[in-house]
Amino acid sequence: MVAVNALGGTFCSPLLGEEGAGGRVPNLARLQFLDPALHDLYPDWERFAEMCVGIMRAEAGRDPHDPVMQEMVGELSTCSETFRRLWGAHDVRTHGSGTQRFRRPVVGEVELAYEELAMTAEPGRVMLVHTAEPGSTSAERLRLLASCAASQQVPRPARGVTGRLLSRAA
Repeated sequence: MVAVNALGGTFCSPLLGEEGAGGRVPNLARLQFLDPALHDLYPDWERFAEMCVGIMRAEAGRDPHDPVMQEMVGELSTCSETFRRLWGAHDVRTHGSGTQRFRRPVVGEVELAYEELAMTAEPGRVMLVHTAEPGSTSAERLRLLASCAASQQVPRPARGVTGRLLSRAA
């Protein structure tokens, strides 16, 4: 995770929490497979889980001796049957663009297009940009979420806590 704007922080608050898992930068793979709340956030949870593992496999291929990745795979393999099954399928792929559905309690379902932008100066690092189709129901729901967050002064992620979701209501 690299950065998150204010709307992205509000949108991802179930992932980031107030201090990002006790001050640690949240790990989306760990959350995906170990936090049942993500089933509520992602209506297409299984599809997102498959994407997550495919991306992890691609990253593991870049540096097969990375101890952090080895530890993560070991932890998730031990704790999640779904992760074990998906990791065993050996699906290696990145997902550079597409659409993703999210479910937020205040505004309901939101469908966002995403685009992965490679950071050539830092191999393996990407910026993932999520946007709503201008004039769509999802764009309106993002505006409503931003308005609710502003009126309730929902805390944004603490300084130093980062995320990859950069969202904007078009």
